[in-house]
Amino acid sequence: LDDGARNWVRQLCELHEIGYLARSDKEHAKAGNINHALRARARDPAPPIFVAVLDADFVPHADFIERTLALFHEPSVALVQTPQHFFNPDPIQHNLGISTAYPDEQRHFFDNVEPARDAWGIAICCGTSSVMRVQAVEQIGWIPTQSVTEDFLLTLKLAENGWQTVYLNEPLTEGLAPEGLKEYITQRGRWCLGLMQIVRNSYSPFVMRGLGLMHRIGILDSLLYWVSTFPFRLASLICPLLYWWFGITIVNASLVEIISYYIPYYLMVLVSLNWLSKGLFVPLLNDTAQLIAAWPISQAAALGLLTSGSHKFSVTAKGGDRTKVIVQWALMRPFVLLLALTIGGLIVPLNSDFVFDTSATAGDGTTVVMFWTVYNILVLFVAVVVCIERPRYDRPQRQIPEPITLVIQGEKHRGWLLNLGRGGARISGPSGLSAGAAGQLDLPGISGVDAHVAATTRDGYRIKFSPTPEQRAKIIKKLHTESAMPGTDRGNILQMIRELARALTS
Repeated sequence: LDDGARNWVRQLCELHEIGYLARSDKEHAKAGNINHALRARARDPAPPIFVAVLDADFVPHADFIERTLALFHEPSVALVQTPQHFFNPDPIQHNLGISTAYPDEQRHFFDNVEPARDAWGIAICCGTSSVMRVQAVEQIGWIPTQSVTEDFLLTLKLAENGWQTVYLNEPLTEGLAPEGLKEYITQRGRWCLGLMQIVRNSYSPFVMRGLGLMHRIGILDSLLYWVSTFPFRLASLICPLLYWWFGITIVNASLVEIISYYIPYYLMVLVSLNWLSKGLFVPLLNDTAQLIAAWPISQAAALGLLTSGSHKFSVTAKGGDRTKVIVQWALMRPFVLLLALTIGGLIVPLNSDFVFDTSATAGDGTTVVMFWTVYNILVLFVAVVVCIERPRYDRPQRQIPEPITLVIQGEKHRGWLLNLGRGGARISGPSGLSAGAAGQLDLPGISGVDAHVAATTRDGYRIKFSPTPEQRAKIIKKLHTESAMPGTDRGNILQMIRELARALTS
């Protein structure tokens, strides 16, 4: 479904025998685009009973339809949502160089929050990677258009009319995460704006409609997340500055009280969250991720709650040239300014009476704010580093442990495929090969791929491919449609520290 009406997309679809549909207007953006297609298909002699929705940058695994349709055995199920996985790291993972040790920012939602919501019967549609029962969507008047997050609103309208949304927590699709920091922030801002529109215009958690108690609690939970988390992150940076530069006491507690009450609470929350989420909560990284988008999201929350009517939004741009270092100066400047003020606030009052005598105003509060300030310096420093976008190269890879055979000069060398990419692989097992040795690689389902040893590694070799067009298509299919999960789903704190230290010092 191409709202851009691009000839090259039409030609590509014709080449691969894929149906192509464009429309004369772009009213209601993505929701309108899907509705246009649903109405067109409803007029077919054999209209569809179910419809799968995939963003253009998402690929379904081979068993996506088989696994999702199985959950429609219950007649009240209107929509089955599956998690979103990404074959590329998000900007924070990539710019800090921690993609192999720290999962993408959405893993907590899809691996923990959405399954918990499903247990309470309030799972939500997340747009892509879902399958809908056409009868249910048609009954509620097709995809709703009153919010820029039409997927969440669709869930609520279905629930209001007695339909269920369920969640299947299996990696059945994979797609492209936002590659640039601006695109990443734009996407989060749109999610926030859409939720505010829903709360203001359609489903306030405090107004009785056809929704049950748990759905209203779910809306309230989402509302509190967007309107408190990100303004709080900004306040956590500003409050110490009020103390250092203006003498405003912000901590009215002794050090003993902080150690006795707050520290145990904080540690228990941290331990519990990491136990439940397999190590996804690393304070420095989580706080940095929230800070990066804190101001735009706070603006979006205020705009959505305080103003009525429709709001313009930008679709998350993906693709483009990512082969150069790009410094996002506009995003970086506020963090550099806050970093300078924080460091200055820590130094100036301690060494002079330039501003005021801090020792006379807060007592133990000075010690508490000092620790707080040092932590803020670390967060701001990491945020500045994140604003330096490192080059990306178009080489998605996947860990696929399978037996392979490398044939060189008629001699077979057996080993294991460790890592597969479109243009090469990493293998282990054979010995005695040297860089430059050429031959053919037999992969499961793909035989006779011209290849050569590009380099030796600690446990094997890096192989470079020279595939035929047919072989290349099979490699891409194997890379993106097999039942395997791209990326990592758990944090490795030791590896994360090593990679983060390498990124911050390079």
